[in-house]
Amino acid sequence: MTHHREQTRKVFVGGLPVGGGAPVSIQSMTNTRTHDVDATVSQILELEGAGCEIVRVSVPDEDSLRGLPEIRKRTHTPLIADIHFDHRLAIGSMEAGCDGIRINPGNIGGKDKLKAVAKTAMERKVPIRVGVNLGSVKQNLLQRFGDDRVAALVENAREYVEMLEDMGVDALKVSLKSSDVLETIDAYRRFSRVSRWPLHLGVTEAGPLLSGLVRSSVGIGVLLAEGIGDTIRVSLSADPVQEVFAGRILLECLGLKAEGVRVISCPTCARACADVARIASEVEDAVRTIREHLVVAVMGCVVNGPGEARIADLGVACDAKGAVLFSHGRKLRRIKTGEIVDTILTEIYKETHS
Repeated sequence: MTHHREQTRKVFVGGLPVGGGAPVSIQSMTNTRTHDVDATVSQILELEGAGCEIVRVSVPDEDSLRGLPEIRKRTHTPLIADIHFDHRLAIGSMEAGCDGIRINPGNIGGKDKLKAVAKTAMERKVPIRVGVNLGSVKQNLLQRFGDDRVAALVENAREYVEMLEDMGVDALKVSLKSSDVLETIDAYRRFSRVSRWPLHLGVTEAGPLLSGLVRSSVGIGVLLAEGIGDTIRVSLSADPVQEVFAGRILLECLGLKAEGVRVISCPTCARACADVARIASEVEDAVRTIREHLVVAVMGCVVNGPGEARIADLGVACDAKGAVLFSHGRKLRRIKTGEIVDTILTEIYKETHS
């Protein structure tokens, strides 16, 4: 299956290309106190291990800013500084080695201060992400567009982008988020028709793990399926590592990234001869950091066994006596019930390390 991708301009975040046909990248954001360098570095390294390609850190104060040079030195992934209200923190973050900044130009302190940020970004070849959420849209635009809140959001983002372009900025990314999924989809669709800058996709304030995953997957997934979007963050009120795993799964589902072990399993019914949910969860938890692409099936009975899961590189079909290990619909051997998880993990290791 081939995917049409909206053609956007290419920018570089550190050495990572974003837009211009580059692969869709996965982002997350630390939830540690940035001034706690050890905790922040530890979380960034964990995110890197999970497959995160861009990491954002909040820089709310001078203490956080002072920690950035050490954080930059001890980590490898492109680093984005998230700034609000104080343009000096944006400039200082770039001087500390950050590979990009995220700002809302409307709250950075006025046009002169925005010009100072733009000047430093151009000098250091650092891209700026213009981040606009519905909650921060200018009041005059909300009044102007009335009930069409999305039009106000899109116009607000367009004005900020044009302002930075007029200042000479030649590396931008844009995000237009709402906590409402349909508004988010509508905003990105509209903006993609008036701008060629790469788009950072996400549903803001999506919620805790389960509901946040559903809302983010619908919003981001619809847009990616339409060819819109260059980099994504699945925003969750949860461990940020979960955001990375969710992003990997989402891109893999859409055929945009062939990476990671996809565990498929039957929903179970009265025919199930094993605890499919437990087995599948144990396997998935154990293989989350594997980057090689593999499809592994855990099926509860012979009805949903090798035949229905013939797409799997590896799988088990459980029965009353244990399970049958199979590959691409071909039976390999029988295994005992107590050996199922260990056997699957051993076979996965063989496949990914051959």
